[in-house]
Amino acid sequence: MADEPGQPPALTTLSLAEKAPESKAVGQKITPFDVSGGVDASGKLLPVDYDKLVREFGATPITPALLERFEKVTGHRPHRFMRRGIVFSHRELTTILDRYEKGQPFYLYTGRGPSSDSMHVGHTIPFEFTKWLQDVFDCPLKFMHSQKIDVEDAKRYTKANAMDIIAVGFDMKKTFIFSDFDFVGGAFYENMCRMAKRITINSIKGTFGFNDSNNIGEFHFCATQSASAFATSFPHIFGTDRKKVSSIPCLIPCAIDQDPYFRQCRENAEKMKYKKPSLIHAIFLPALQGPGSKMSASVDTSAIFMNDTPARIKNKINKYAFSGGQDTAELQRQLGGNSKVDVPFQYLTFFLEDDEELERIRAAYEKGEMLTGEMKQRCIAELQTYVKGFQERRAQVTEEMLKAFMGTRPLEWKGNPNPIVVEKK
Repeated sequence: MADEPGQPPALTTLSLAEKAPESKAVGQKITPFDVSGGVDASGKLLPVDYDKLVREFGATPITPALLERFEKVTGHRPHRFMRRGIVFSHRELTTILDRYEKGQPFYLYTGRGPSSDSMHVGHTIPFEFTKWLQDVFDCPLKFMHSQKIDVEDAKRYTKANAMDIIAVGFDMKKTFIFSDFDFVGGAFYENMCRMAKRITINSIKGTFGFNDSNNIGEFHFCATQSASAFATSFPHIFGTDRKKVSSIPCLIPCAIDQDPYFRQCRENAEKMKYKKPSLIHAIFLPALQGPGSKMSASVDTSAIFMNDTPARIKNKINKYAFSGGQDTAELQRQLGGNSKVDVPFQYLTFFLEDDEELERIRAAYEKGEMLTGEMKQRCIAELQTYVKGFQERRAQVTEEMLKAFMGTRPLEWKGNPNPIVVEKK
C-alpha cells in the first residue's frame, strides 16, 4: 500500500527510530606529549583515572605503611603532596629508603622541557617537591633542561626557566642545573650511546605510541633522558671510579606522564651494569577548565603563570576555573558542591599547607555552608600569596647565580647523619 500523502515513508521512520546515537566516548590517554582523561559517550571530559594508570604502567601505589616508614627513616613528616595522594605511586622508593637508612649514597634527578618564558604553577609542583626531598635527604640534585622546540627559542626559555627553578629555593652547594646543548658530551654522551644501542625502534613505538611519521629526535630522546639517571654521567660530582660510581642510584620525582621514559631506562640499566633508577610519581594539576586535563604553557587561559599579576590571577579564577558548585546560591546551600571536580578546591589541595583548614573548607563546601564565590575567593588568596612569594625570590636571582648553578663543579652534601651501621660478616 502506498503511504498516505504528506506522511513520511514507514520504512524510513522505522530506520530512524532504530538508529542508535553515535557515541563520543574516547579512552584516557596519558603520554609525555598528551594528557587526557578521556571522554564519555555524551562528549563530557572525564577526570584521569589514576588507579587505572598505576595498573597499566605497572607502578606501585604509595600506601600509609610506606608513608609511616618514610617518616620513621627520615625523621620528617611526609610532604603534603604525599599525605594527600598528590604524590601517589612509585617504583622502588623503598630501595632509596634502604640506602638512606644505611647512609649509602644516591642522588635526585628531575627535568624540564622549556616551552615558555615563564613556568606556570603546575610546573612548580615537581620542583617544590624535589626541593623538599633535597632538604630531607641532604643529597645532590641534577636538573636537566631538554630541548624539543626551535633552537633559539629553547635557549631563551632555558635561561628563563632555569632562573625560575632557582627561585624555588634550591641549595646551590648541592644542585647542578644543565642544558643538553651545553653539557652533553664526554661521560654523559657515552651513556647515551650505551643506552641507545639497547633500545629498539619497536620498543619505543610500543612505549610511546610512535609511528613512522615521528622524527628521529623523538625516538632517540629516551636515551638522553636515561643518561641522566646514571651517576657515571657526572664525573665532576661522583668521581671517575666507574665501578664504584655505577652502584649509585637516583630517585626521579616526576609527573606520571614521564614514566614511560624511565621504564625503558629501567629495562636496560642492569644490562649496562648500573642500578635502576627509582621513581616517585605525582598527579597533574588540572587546567582551569576542569579535571581530565593538565595546564598548558601554550594556552594562557588554562593556567596560572608564575609571572601573572594578582589581578590576572583573580580574573582567571573567577572567569575560567571550573566549579563543582550548584547553578544558584539557593541550590548550593541546599545540595552543597562537589569538591572532587571543583578546580579552586583542587588548587587548595595542592597549595594550602594546613590539613585541618583544608578539611574544614571541604566539609563546608559539600554541606552548602560555603558558596562557589567564597571557594574561589579562598583559592585566589592562596594562589596570589604563593605566586607573590615566588616572584619576590625570582627578583633576587641574578645572572651570576645562574652561571654558578650551571657551572661544572663538585657538589657538597652530607646524607643521613645517623645511618644504621651494618656489620660485615
